[in-house]
Amino acid sequence: MKVMVVDDSAFMRKVLSDQVNQISNVVVSATARSGEDALLKLKKIQPDLITLDIEMSGINGLETLKIIKREFNIPVIMLSSHSGEEMTITCLENGAMDFVEKPSNISKIEDSFKEELEKKIKSIIVKPGSVEVIKEVKVVGEKRFPNKVRGIVIGSSTGGPKALMEIIKYIPKTLNVPIFIVQHMPSGFTKSFSKRMNTEANVEVVEAKHLELIRPGVVYIAPGDYHMRIDQRRIYLTNEEKKINSVRPAVDPLFESASKVYGKSLVGIILTGMGSDGAEGMKIIANNKGYTIAQDRETSVVYGMPRRAVELGVVDEILSLDMIGTKLDWMIRVKQ
Repeated sequence: MKVMVVDDSAFMRKVLSDQVNQISNVVVSATARSGEDALLKLKKIQPDLITLDIEMSGINGLETLKIIKREFNIPVIMLSSHSGEEMTITCLENGAMDFVEKPSNISKIEDSFKEELEKKIKSIIVKPGSVEVIKEVKVVGEKRFPNKVRGIVIGSSTGGPKALMEIIKYIPKTLNVPIFIVQHMPSGFTKSFSKRMNTEANVEVVEAKHLELIRPGVVYIAPGDYHMRIDQRRIYLTNEEKKINSVRPAVDPLFESASKVYGKSLVGIILTGMGSDGAEGMKIIANNKGYTIAQDRETSVVYGMPRRAVELGVVDEILSLDMIGTKLDWMIRVKQ
């Protein structure tokens, strides 16, 4: 698979190219020193994926991204500094598939950065002729929707920020139950993301705080690098516990704890994302008679997390993203 690396730093172009070239079956086919340079080269070559620095002189990463999505429609992973959270969220809203946070010390590239870059690239690029066949599964479906919804939990990863921004608009002002969300995202970025969601939503959206009292009608986002669990009254956060499913925050701890609290009155939703995080949590929700929904393959950026839940046979409904939004609106108006 061919990757174009776009960065205005010659050092970073070299570092990124070296890292990408170490990934099996992936090669850097071109580099560009600016947005303008990238757009000129894209008229002659067609990479399978582009890594794009957000902060560049001339045409910045966001403007370059918009043109790439409009004229070439090539998947893009953004490279973001820790201080660029707001712009990163804007890029995700404008079609970037995902982002990787740049190392704070450019002269010392940590293994975690290399692993994250490889994971993100592998999740987005699908090799021609090697699309994984998903085994036939039975959607539960026969189970009736809960008579009363007392809590809603949502998990997502790659493609999740844009998906969440879409469905949050469906949630009516009459929301009177708490909603808890785990989106795989680094520390610092979830605060900007929750603020952005709050501006788009009809209800209050906040980044969760440790020992915070749970309020009905509020949407809580797990902060980056913290697992989130709940009990009847409060939210509990920890960054001392090891990663689960290679991530922190992970979806499974939230889903498991919420299922203990709400039982058959809980709705669990798994959205687009790589890996299998959330599948075991969905299984626990289903075993406790809660209701489970998975995003469909067609509207998922990466059909990993929803697929695994479906394969386990613990999903009541598989819905497109807009239908999930419609279902949320309906359940809040009728079932809360």
